[in-house]
Amino acid sequence: MSPFNLETCARPNILALEPYRCARDDYKDDGTNILLDANENAFGPPLSPPSPASPSQDGPLLDLSTLHRYPDPHQTTLKHLLCALRTTHAHTPRTLSPANLFVGVGSDEAIDALLRCFCAPGRDSILVCPPTYGMYSVSAQVNDVGLVKVPLLPAPGFGVDVPAVLATLSGPQAGAIKLVYLCSPGNPTGSLLQKEDVRAVLEHPTWNGVVVVDEAYVDFSAPEASLAEWVVEWPNLVVMQTLSKAFGLAGIRLGAAFTSPEIARLLNSMKAPYNISSITAGIAEFAVSEEGGGLKKMRENRGLLIAQRERMVRELARIEGVGRLRGGEDSNFLLYEMLDREGKPDNVTALAVYEKLAETKGVVVRFRGKEHGCLGCLRITVGTEDEVTRFLAALKKTLAEVRGVAPAADEEEKEVAASGVVA
Repeated sequence: MSPFNLETCARPNILALEPYRCARDDYKDDGTNILLDANENAFGPPLSPPSPASPSQDGPLLDLSTLHRYPDPHQTTLKHLLCALRTTHAHTPRTLSPANLFVGVGSDEAIDALLRCFCAPGRDSILVCPPTYGMYSVSAQVNDVGLVKVPLLPAPGFGVDVPAVLATLSGPQAGAIKLVYLCSPGNPTGSLLQKEDVRAVLEHPTWNGVVVVDEAYVDFSAPEASLAEWVVEWPNLVVMQTLSKAFGLAGIRLGAAFTSPEIARLLNSMKAPYNISSITAGIAEFAVSEEGGGLKKMRENRGLLIAQRERMVRELARIEGVGRLRGGEDSNFLLYEMLDREGKPDNVTALAVYEKLAETKGVVVRFRGKEHGCLGCLRITVGTEDEVTRFLAALKKTLAEVRGVAPAADEEEKEVAASGVVA
């Protein structure tokens, strides 16, 4: 028999690893569920496949005859288009170029590549500001890199605690901290970080490290919110973006990291030779280009989504048992408290609502109550008009069931009852 022993052969940090989990680990999609858990774009990608009624395709023309050839390893065309998209001169008169870009398999490839580039396993650390995206810590553990946590300021602002971050980067741990990951707009907070706060970290007088700003949701915020242009001014800044959210292309796994040419060269040297497929690149080029209508369609879908986000803010405030909006309104999701019978935010209530919504109403959201500063909170992705209607009705009934109180009728229900009409 082989003497192989997994426990002594595998790296200890990998044996101890808890993988990134999502709500769909608990609730699989059977085709009827409303999926408001993963911050996908419910309005879909900015392209339409051909149909029998309309044989012309509103989307990229992909040359499948070339699939026996490896794709462009440099993604030159795509990088030019991404630079044109993010060069707005809102923050600097200078212009982004393809030399400022690394393109990877979602933002997750950039998160991991930065760790491998700057952090020595078993010695260095990264700094994160919880509550924040869980893959920073997962990637750190995979790479045997330490994790230093400086929590965000309390809700509803969820801003960077600048004095605490600066103090940490000046303290005894500072030499080992090579990366600071800032999520803006935050996940699960939905709050955009202040430009001045990011600048303060970049301008630390003694710390030698890289500031990484994750802008996965920035297209749902103000047009000038992205700091991608800043990478031409700051040699220690990386701004990550993705086509998974506003562009509705989570399925193609395409992310970008804007940074200095020097850091971009390092990241591009580390990647697999052909990390982006020809099909992925072709779809992405269509989506971020004015030509063909990809950008126009994305903006139309974004407008529809923002309208539903505003509707959810209005209507959630009227549902008994829904507490405060704890984060911001700069993303395609909202973070809300669920209240117990005494009117206090409560994890038992929130978890019960999360489970019953999925199990009895077919509506999947995300329980975030164990995250720092998110007691009793559910994170709810904004859906289509029909999905939001179904979610609001389901939440109202579920909260009443969980809290053991009769649901209050809204004005429309009262009018129907008064008229004697059977709804």
